[in-house]
Amino acid sequence: MKKCTDLMFTGLFAILLVACASPRITLFSDASDPLREVTLDGTADDKILMVPITGVITDSPKSRVTRTMPGMVQEVVSHLRLAEKDDRVKVVLFKIDTPGGTTTASDILYHEIAAFKQRTGKKVVVCMMNLATSGGYYVSLPADVIMAHPTTVTGSIGVILMRPQVSGLMEKIGVDVRVNKSGENKDMGSPFRAITPAEENMLQDLADALGRRFVDLVKQHRGLEGERLATVADARIFLAEDALAAGLVDKIGYLQDAIADAKALAALNPDARVVAYRRTDYPNDNFYNTLTSGTHANLTPMVDMGPIGDLLSLDAGFYYLWPQALDAP
Repeated sequence: MKKCTDLMFTGLFAILLVACASPRITLFSDASDPLREVTLDGTADDKILMVPITGVITDSPKSRVTRTMPGMVQEVVSHLRLAEKDDRVKVVLFKIDTPGGTTTASDILYHEIAAFKQRTGKKVVVCMMNLATSGGYYVSLPADVIMAHPTTVTGSIGVILMRPQVSGLMEKIGVDVRVNKSGENKDMGSPFRAITPAEENMLQDLADALGRRFVDLVKQHRGLEGERLATVADARIFLAEDALAAGLVDKIGYLQDAIADAKALAALNPDARVVAYRRTDYPNDNFYNTLTSGTHANLTPMVDMGPIGDLLSLDAGFYYLWPQALDAP
């Protein structure tokens, strides 16, 4: 019996040694896997890098049961850093499909794209897909060419402050929250009490300031003045034809048209390569794949609440976001 026990412990020890010495094996791609270049089209030396900006713009990583996915800001900046080191990447083409996101994450991406252009002299093209509203338009502003798909919805140039309010419900069920605070406005915007007129004015001033920043950048990049600027500054949304007439986009076309424009803009060989950076290999990969990290298995949450879950997952705060898009199927 003792001999069997000794053999079991010896075998277990050997397994542990092998596990410690062996390379890390992961079943699913995650943020720790490196980005690798894949060619989607073309054979020439010069390249157009296609970068997707899809979903709500945030700098938070996405945690899953089996893996952690990179946050959008991390992922896009990683793409730009690799493109900056590759002299053969002449154009970065952003394929945008987002209702927007937090003010800071949107502003970071805007800054990173603009700084990338200034440092490298490489061209930037935007192709808007389904949605490029609010923060999705904000991050498009540094582009040399903005192309909207014929069915794109864009605009919503403005900021929104979303905060929950449960004080009425708490009164009905007899629940109260006691607060000790060091300053009069320390709990301003608390969901547990009604807001005062003075606090409402302060929050509106903050929203107005962030909204002016957005409008000023539109004025700077798109050259809009007077009535044309006022038309887009009321945060309305536009279909592609109206966005073109309003001066928000330069052209209307399909993804292939944006690629052709990118080649012409940088005077590239017609057979210039279109490449993407992936952490996962995908069979039958093509232009319309928006995934850079993932798994061949289609993993879904145990309870998938869809767009409502996206809305409920947002923290209270300021957003360059068209929230109605989160209700869309």
